[in-house]
Amino acid sequence: MASDAQSVPHYGDRLASAVRRRASAIAVGLDPDPTQLWPGADTATPGASAADAASDAVTAHCRRVLDAVAPACVAVKLQSASFERLGAPGVRSREQVADHARDLGLLVILDAKRGDIDVSARAYAQAAFDGIETPWGPVAGSASDAVTVAPYMGRDSIQPFVDAGRPSGGGAYVLVRTSNPGAADLQERTGASGEPFWSLTARIVAELGDDAVDAHDGLTPVGAVVGATAPDRLERLRELMPRTPFLLPGVGAQGGRVEDLAAAFAPGPGAALITASRSIVGAFRESGGDPADAARRAAEQLRATASRLG
Repeated sequence: MASDAQSVPHYGDRLASAVRRRASAIAVGLDPDPTQLWPGADTATPGASAADAASDAVTAHCRRVLDAVAPACVAVKLQSASFERLGAPGVRSREQVADHARDLGLLVILDAKRGDIDVSARAYAQAAFDGIETPWGPVAGSASDAVTVAPYMGRDSIQPFVDAGRPSGGGAYVLVRTSNPGAADLQERTGASGEPFWSLTARIVAELGDDAVDAHDGLTPVGAVVGATAPDRLERLRELMPRTPFLLPGVGAQGGRVEDLAAAFAPGPGAALITASRSIVGAFRESGGDPADAARRAAEQLRATASRLG
């Protein structure tokens, strides 16, 4: 059990409160491609380097998306690699977008899928949350509300994120049963117990979550990434992880249907977040018209559909 005093509410409580307050279970995903930005995002300063110009355009694009859809959402999921590929200016852009999201009252989920151990895991965790003290003073991290984590190396690839997030109320979403077609390559394989890998991972996630908080009611700060493209797994996953917040990618462009996800929402507010990227940000490509208006309509429709699940 966690024995240290919790100075701020843990992530599970913060998430549940935010979902109630915003009346939304939607996380908009931002994975900006510099060649596929909304028209008018090119705000480059004359003479700027390619990296600076691209990063400034990405920042302008993402801010416009957030301004359009924030009223319908509770969180933003930032695909870290989409920013990191632009180098240092891209990392700066990611932080500027995260700051804008917080100004709009959104939770910030850093989709980085970290998965190392020991020194490396602690460093990744410090970077995701509140940074580190150095002989030259404090260095700020990303101050994310949550970060995605890959569990292939076991519990010690997850625990550092739970520990680093605790002081600021940050959480971790562990990849359990993902939405991609290749998920079956390993996650559906069975071990000596006869259980599939996703089931074994779910047990670890539930145990780490229970160990992270003293109270045995409400959600825990350790979540699970569960793909909306495998709804037949949801009921069993919810049985294995009754207090775990679910992050549900795969709705929209990947073929997942909101109507199939009711089991994920059963524990109440905050129990599940539906993430959508292309189906919101790129909605104007099918409907035409102003990109912001199309994104706003898509986000509101998704929120309305999800609200009927619980």
